[in-house]
Amino acid sequence: MKRWSIMLLAAVLVLVMAACSGSNGANGGGSGGNQADAGNDEAPKKDVTIKMFQFKVEIADALNQMAAEYEQETGVKVIVETHGGGEDYNALLKAEIASGSEPEIFNSEGFAALEAYYDRAEDLSGESWAKDVIPSAAAPAQVDGKLLGMPMNIEGYGINYNKELFQQAGIEELPTTLSELEEVAQKLEAAGITPFATTNEWWSIGQHTINIGLAEQADPVAFIEDTKSGDASFVGNEVFEKWINYVDLVFKYSQSDKLTTDYATQVALFATGQAAMIQQGNWIQGDIDKVAQLDIGVMPIPIDDSGNARIYTGPANFWIVNSKSKHPEEAKAFLEWMVTSETGKRYLTEEFQFIPALTTIEANSEDIGQLGEGVSQLAANAGGWHWGRYPDGIIQGWGAAMQEYQGGTIGKEELFEKFDKAIQDIVQR
Repeated sequence: MKRWSIMLLAAVLVLVMAACSGSNGANGGGSGGNQADAGNDEAPKKDVTIKMFQFKVEIADALNQMAAEYEQETGVKVIVETHGGGEDYNALLKAEIASGSEPEIFNSEGFAALEAYYDRAEDLSGESWAKDVIPSAAAPAQVDGKLLGMPMNIEGYGINYNKELFQQAGIEELPTTLSELEEVAQKLEAAGITPFATTNEWWSIGQHTINIGLAEQADPVAFIEDTKSGDASFVGNEVFEKWINYVDLVFKYSQSDKLTTDYATQVALFATGQAAMIQQGNWIQGDIDKVAQLDIGVMPIPIDDSGNARIYTGPANFWIVNSKSKHPEEAKAFLEWMVTSETGKRYLTEEFQFIPALTTIEANSEDIGQLGEGVSQLAANAGGWHWGRYPDGIIQGWGAAMQEYQGGTIGKEELFEKFDKAIQDIVQR
C-alpha cells in the first residue's frame, strides 16, 4: 500500500500560497474534547441538535452517514443540509441567516468570502487540532492572528484523463504543451472518442478555469489587487491572451450539447467513458467510482507551448462554527471528533476520499484514489487558488460572461471587458 507524505504536501502548499501570511495562533486545549469511539454501543440521547449547512455535494451521502454515527457515539443529532453543484451556495447561506436560522456549522472559502461572517465565526485557534493544520491550508481563514475556520481538506484540479481511451487512440505520451494537447484531442476524435467533457455551470467555467489565468500571473496577488483598483485589466493582459487559447481548445473538442450540460452530467460523461478528458479535481473520484472502476490519471493544464503546465491546489473550503447559533460548543466538539476520532478520520479519508489538511491524519492511495494520488504527485509545481480573493458576486459575473462566450454570443475582447466590469460593479458599490 503506497503511502505519500502529508509533510511534503504541507511544504509544497506553503510555497504555492506564499502570498498568504499570519500565524494560526494554536495553543492546544480543545473545547470539545476527544470523543471516545463507542463501537456499537449507543450513547444516551441528548436534547441537542446541531445543523450543518454545507456545499459539497460529492460527500453529501457519506456526511449524513457520518452524522448518524456521531449521534450513535455521542447522543448529539447533526442535521446536514447540502447546497452545491449548480446552486449559489453563498446566496443561499445569506438567505438562511437572514431568515433567522443560524446553522451551527457552515462553509466559507476564506479570504474575501469570509469577511461577511467575521461577526459570527468562532475563533478556533485554541482547539487541540489547530496546531496540526498545514499552515498554507489555514491561511485563507486567518484574521488578526485568529483561525476562523477548520480547513475541510486539500484539493487540486487539472485535466483528468482516461488511460484506456488514450491507449485506444494510440496516445503514448502525455501532452505538456497546448499544441500537444490539441494533437491528443485530434487523435481521440479520429478514434471516434470525444476528447473533453465540459459543462455550462457558471462556477466551474467562471471559477476554476479563470483561476488558471490568475495563478499564472507573475504576481497573482498584485494583479488581483490592481484589477480591483482599476490599475490592471484583463483586456490586453499577456497571460489571459494565452489562456483564452486553452479555453477555445476545450470548448472546440468537447461534447456537442455542452451548453446544456450540468456538472453531474459532465462527470457522468467522463465516468461512463463517453469522453476521455475532463477539467475537474480529485473531488470527482467518488462519483466516478460509483459508476465504474476506471484507470485514470491527472495531468497539468497547458495554456501555451512553454512546457510550464501545472495543476492548481488549495484548501477546498472551511468549516465555520457560528457563534450566534444555539450550540457553538457542540459544533466545536463535532469538528474535533471529525479529525481526532477513528470514526471521523475514517470518513475523511476512506469515504470522503479527502487529502487531509492536518498533518496528524494519514491517507494512502487506496483511500484517496488515483486522482488524489495524482494531485499529490504533481503538487510540487502546483499553482494556487485565487478566486476567493475577490468579493462575492464577481465570480458569478465572470461565470455569466463565460457562458455567453461558450455560446458564441460574445467574442474574446468583450469577454475580457465583462471580466473587468464584473469587478468594478462590485468594488465600486
